[in-house]
Formats: sequence, structure tokens, C-alpha cells
Amino acid sequence: MADENGARTAPAFRRTDRTDAPYYLARYAERKGLERTAQSSSPAEADAGVPLYLRRFRERGAQSGGPSALLEVDGDRFTPEYARTTREKEILPPPERKPQEDFATEIRIIRHGITQGYSTDSGLTPMGGWQSHQRGHSLSKSVRPGQKVRIVCADTSRARQTADQIYRGMTDGLQQWGRQADIGKPEPIPELRNFQVWTPEGPRDVTSAFRQYQALMEKLERMAVGDRPRWLVEIDRFYRTQLGGADPIYMWLTIPLMYFEPPQSCVRRFWRGFHRLMAQSSDDQSPDTRIIAATHSGPIRAFATWAHGYDPGEPYNTEEVVVRIRRGGGTALVAYRNRVTEVNVPPPDDMPHWD
Repeated sequence: MADENGARTAPAFRRTDRTDAPYYLARYAERKGLERTAQSSSPAEADAGVPLYLRRFRERGAQSGGPSALLEVDGDRFTPEYARTTREKEILPPPERKPQEDFATEIRIIRHGITQGYSTDSGLTPMGGWQSHQRGHSLSKSVRPGQKVRIVCADTSRARQTADQIYRGMTDGLQQWGRQADIGKPEPIPELRNFQVWTPEGPRDVTSAFRQYQALMEKLERMAVGDRPRWLVEIDRFYRTQLGGADPIYMWLTIPLMYFEPPQSCVRRFWRGFHRLMAQSSDDQSPDTRIIAATHSGPIRAFATWAHGYDPGEPYNTEEVVVRIRRGGGTALVAYRNRVTEVNVPPPDDMPHWD
């Protein structure tokens, strides 16, 4: 750029430096000015900018004459406002009934964590291991000092890994809380196995029978000769229901299948195992034993359906059914998804086997 004399001059740019305050600082100064104006004006003028609901609230607080009186329940003192803000949805028994509830054993039936798949006996994913560890850590908060906890599981990879992570989570939690308890290492028991399907090789887990079913179905479809065995027809119907996006467990619960283990048999098998574990606890002079059982969703859902009288739905990974058996073993409380039902415990000598 050149001036009128022909000499070159530097180009003129807009000034970018600012002398006024930033916007946030200007707003802050404005609010401070309004506060000083409100303090210097009369109370009526100061309340003009306050919302109506806030003015009514302050008036009610001024008329009440100070803070609310403290309430006292079971030695705990708190205000009514605190009681309202900390209320929960759980239905708790009244204080006068608490001494009457004498439970001998607590059993928590927990579904395994997220698995890698159901076509084989796969283990847990990293998320499934984390879920199981978190479940064990959460359970450690309710373990009393010196209490004995027995962890059992089904003899499958996903159930065993779930039980191992629950054990690690409970031991880590007890170490964090500074408590001492007798936590037994996980052990598989046959009563907690998944529901079975009959095959030519005998009863097998519905997951472990998948490879045999898949190989035989491929052979029959490729050769297109002969009729399919009836056990293959039923298991094909089961897996096609799952592949279609429907609920195969609901089909198993509601439709009688000739080659599948009945749901009521799974419930009896679970109770048979629980009776055996409770008998071992009484022999070991430890009646206050807590049992944690890691198993599969099908039998858990059948157990909850038997207790509540309706199908409450598929349990999520590491979701649990809590069974509290009263002293004497005659009745128990079964809790699942915010519903508690009192059931009669079937006697151990009335447990037919499924063949």
C-alpha cells in the first residue's frame, strides 16, 4: 500500500485488543450490582424479583417457628424432612415383627455373568467377570463378622468362573471393610446343573448338546434321507425359537416337551442340593451358614415361577433369587424382583428323580 506521495506504508489492520471486561465478568459485576441494590432497597422491593413459589416457601418457613422437631425411632433421631427425602420403595416389616423372623439359612441363587456364547461350554467375557466380581463385592457388605459363607456352582465354565469371581469380590470386600469371615472356595455340585435334554448318549446339558444337534441336522439336511429323531425335532424347535428372537425358556416352561427335563424337576433338584448343603452345615456345627449358588437362567426362572405362581421373566446376568429358610426348615421366603412369597419347603424324602 502507498500513500499520496508514493511512499509505501504498512497496511492498516483492525485493533484486536479489548479494553472492556469479558462477558462472564460483566455478568458477574451486573449480578453483584443487583444484589447491592436489593440489599439497600426495602424488603417489598427486594421480593419483587423473587419467584412466587419461593416467596410462599419462605413465608411458610417463617410461620413454622424454626426447625422441625426431631423424630426418634429405634434410637435413631432425624427430622421429618430427612425421612421424606430418604424414603425407599422397599416394603419393610414393622419393628414388632422383626424378632419373630428367625431365619436359619440364606441362599442366593445367582445367574452367571455375560458369557462368550451358548453354542459351546464357553467362559465369561471380561464384562461378565467384572459383573461377577462386583456382585461378590456387594455381597460382602452384608456378611457378618465370623459368618461362614459357602459358594457352590454348576459344573460349567461360565458358572465356575462366575463363582470364582464372586469369591474374589467377597474376599476383596471383606479386606476393605476390615472384617473376618469364613469364605469357602467355590465347588461345583451336580444339583445346580442346567436343565437337560435327552440324547442317544444320555441326558446332556442343553448347551453341550448343541454341537451334536448341529452336526446331525447338517448331515440329515445334506443327505435328505430318513426321518429326524424326536429328540432332534424338539431341540431344533428350541434353538429355532431362540434364533427367531423369541424366548425359548418360556416355551420350555409352558409347553410340555417329551425329551427335555421338566421345570418342576429342576426345582426339586435344587431343593435336594440345598437340603444336602444344610445337612452338612449342621454336621459341621455351623448353622448360620450362608449359601451362594451360581447357576443358569433356565432353572432360576423355573424356581422363581414355582415360588411366585407366575413367570417373572428372564433374570439378568448376576441377578439373584434370595431364599431365606426359617428355623425348623418348614417354610421359607423367596424374593425376586421386589416380590416376596412364602413357600413350604419340600421335604428331602419327597424328591423324585428325572430319568
